[in-house]
Amino acid sequence: MTEPGSRATAWVVAGPPGAGKTTVARLLLARLRPVPALLDKDTMYGSFVAATLAAAGRPPGEREGPWYDGHVKAHEYAGMTATAREIRAHDCPVLLCGPFTQQIQDAARWRSWTADLGGGPVRLVWVRTDAATVHRRLTGRGSGRDTAKLAAFAAFTASMRLGTEPAAPHVTIDNRADSPATLEAQVTALMRSLPGW
Repeated sequence: MTEPGSRATAWVVAGPPGAGKTTVARLLLARLRPVPALLDKDTMYGSFVAATLAAAGRPPGEREGPWYDGHVKAHEYAGMTATAREIRAHDCPVLLCGPFTQQIQDAARWRSWTADLGGGPVRLVWVRTDAATVHRRLTGRGSGRDTAKLAAFAAFTASMRLGTEPAAPHVTIDNRADSPATLEAQVTALMRSLPGW
């Protein structure tokens, strides 16, 4: 329950495409009370992005790069941020699920973004992965939005900074193939670490 006068928690599940963010978000949503409102980037904007790319004559699998970042991603993240802030203004917790690479890798940008989200508390859960796991997952899900990533996989993984811990305060969930603990066990341990669990 949210304490009177406090802001409902914003959870951010971040990591590269194919890291397992959706699975981690689902595990958190099954455990958190009250259940946060889920704001998943692909669910919110997937069809809009596809229509925007088609209207602009861009490749249908384009999801990275200067044009996409400036014309699409900036608006996806601005929309998610404004929606999360509005939800939290009504004392409802929220869980945002997306890569958020730039927001989490720069401490000053993280502080600015958390203010835009409505202030604290904002809890970052970073899903760690590696290139082999990402490649296997992207290939396995067979989504058209991953074609450009797979076509230039080395450049894509470099841009995602897979081995770099976020500059923002965070908890790591390890979804590499050789992780010693299951996702379920790691999320349960995270929940047990929270006050009042």
